[in-house]
Amino acid sequence: MKRVFAAAAAAVLCLTWFPLSAGAAGEPDVSASCAILVDAESGRVLMAKNADEERAIASITKLMTALVAAESTSDLDRIVTIQKEWTLAEGSSMYLREGEQLTLRELLYGLLLVSGNDAALAIAGFCAGDTDTFVEWMNLRAQELGMEHTHFVNPNGLPAEGHYSSAADMAKLAIVVMEQPDLAEIVGTKSITLAGRTMTNHNKLLWRYEGCVGMKTGYTDAAGRTLVSCAERGGQRLIAVTLNAPNDWSDHAAMFDYGFSQWPAVLLASAGHDFRVLPVKGSLVRFVPVQVERNVCYPLAEHERVTAKIELPDVVEAPVEEGDIAGSLTYYVDGKEVGSTYLVYSHSVACDTVHSQSILERILSFFRGRHSGIKAAFYPQILNSYSQRQWR
Repeated sequence: MKRVFAAAAAAVLCLTWFPLSAGAAGEPDVSASCAILVDAESGRVLMAKNADEERAIASITKLMTALVAAESTSDLDRIVTIQKEWTLAEGSSMYLREGEQLTLRELLYGLLLVSGNDAALAIAGFCAGDTDTFVEWMNLRAQELGMEHTHFVNPNGLPAEGHYSSAADMAKLAIVVMEQPDLAEIVGTKSITLAGRTMTNHNKLLWRYEGCVGMKTGYTDAAGRTLVSCAERGGQRLIAVTLNAPNDWSDHAAMFDYGFSQWPAVLLASAGHDFRVLPVKGSLVRFVPVQVERNVCYPLAEHERVTAKIELPDVVEAPVEEGDIAGSLTYYVDGKEVGSTYLVYSHSVACDTVHSQSILERILSFFRGRHSGIKAAFYPQILNSYSQRQWR
């Protein structure tokens, strides 16, 4: 287990620099009533338009349905027997039949690729026992994610009083959905044949925009066209959300182009990089290197000032274990923390104090035994000389 370093013994050094590779030109003009573009790793908002406005969201609701299902059920290959009431959902459907047996995973494909409202009811009923309980789970998960402008009434997004969210809240949800490997694979699937059905993803950005890795479409008369999408380029992942967007495909393409070109993620710290060496006390090994524990990336606008605070002790007391925490590295933009990483020892260092003491004792014994006539005042000079050679 890693030991937390003693902050009181740490030296603090602040460094400042101005990145040269980032910028921020004018935001794209989008057709959406509400929109947001977010850097997925840092959560930084790169552009926003009425992002906290509460609106009907239609079938992008199903991203929360999928997340709750995946988090509440450890095995997505469990068999679900379809009940009649689940087949009666109006609107888009994967055409479930009463008594049919599918896996929960197959239902999730039907939910996220062809936006099956019947799949949403089947998933809710199977996972929670009834739809109302499942919707309660959805609202609880929304609270946990800090979705302050969201309330769900059903698992499919069909029009209902009190069913709403915001572009900013849906971006928070999308980031977490993409962190679920099973769900990320499903939303990024263009077409698949399962359970006797060939299902093609409604998200045309998978074909139209290079780097798009999925998410979810939606439409009702009340909500208009809604879309959540995710794209990756050069190791950077962006999330785009539009609500009531007549030209949503074009909106998302323009938003992604803007994000990748004007807000590239800057690598501030590189995992495994040797950061510096620290002097060691209590060991024959004089120095121990420390390295960066994890990558720290952050999208930066032109002329933003980045400050780094380094916390490390001036000297280390042996023993030291590889992987133990030596200190920390924290980055700030205009005084706001934007990322941090531990600095850890990259090698172990044994404590040699006992061994060193035995050498001194043997030296003293030698002089006492062979030169008993030497004055006692001579011994400190011998010890000082030995000590200086040892630590020089």
